Amino acid sequence: MKIGIIGAGFIGGTLARHWVKLGHEVVIANSRGPETLRDLAAETGAKAVTLTDAVKGVEVVVVSIPEKAIRDLPKDLFANVPKEVVVIDTGNYYPARDGDIAEINGGMLESEWVAKQLGRPVIKAFNNIYFKSLLEKAAPRGTPGRISLSVAGEPPEARAKVLQLVDELGFDPVDAGGLADSWRQQPGTPCYCHDFDAARMKQALAEADRARIPKYREAADESVKQFFASQQKG
Repeated sequence: MKIGIIGAGFIGGTLARHWVKLGHEVVIANSRGPETLRDLAAETGAKAVTLTDAVKGVEVVVVSIPEKAIRDLPKDLFANVPKEVVVIDTGNYYPARDGDIAEINGGMLESEWVAKQLGRPVIKAFNNIYFKSLLEKAAPRGTPGRISLSVAGEPPEARAKVLQLVDELGFDPVDAGGLADSWRQQPGTPCYCHDFDAARMKQALAEADRARIPKYREAADESVKQFFASQQKG
């Protein structure tokens, strides 16, 4: 499978590394140009390309950039991309990093907002796992305690393809429903960044309370502020 990745951070880079090892053809891009990805390409085996080339001739596109950067992508980036190409959104909204996004603050779900900006349906996945867990904790199917990853979005056939990719990567896939249910895995929710097995993941998704989204976001944002503070001290 040919996979395009937009964003070369912790999640994007980790996915590139895994998928190349699994035999997929991976192209990766960022906003600064392919020449800035030379080292990552050499390390992972992915091919560094432009943003436009990252969405050409692929079966899956992964968008793995800060929420605030979504609006900076070319407005016509997906204009000629076939409808059957699956678009995965790995992003999270952190006001401390992204600034205030009025529509999300007003109640729009994060990945609904991303889908609106891209003009494409998206599948929300890989947003609620620490990159080190994604990098180091894959396990064969059937392994006791195998970490699970939840996947939400539509259409169902696109979600099914992402669920298969999750399994292939070494994690138990959990179908979290359509995009309207993607809030259950947003930052701060019970399943967010916990290495749960499938049974516990399903329980955590069910325990999420939509009325608490502002509180979930506040708690996650506080963690981001603490991280930024620690980086400045370092």
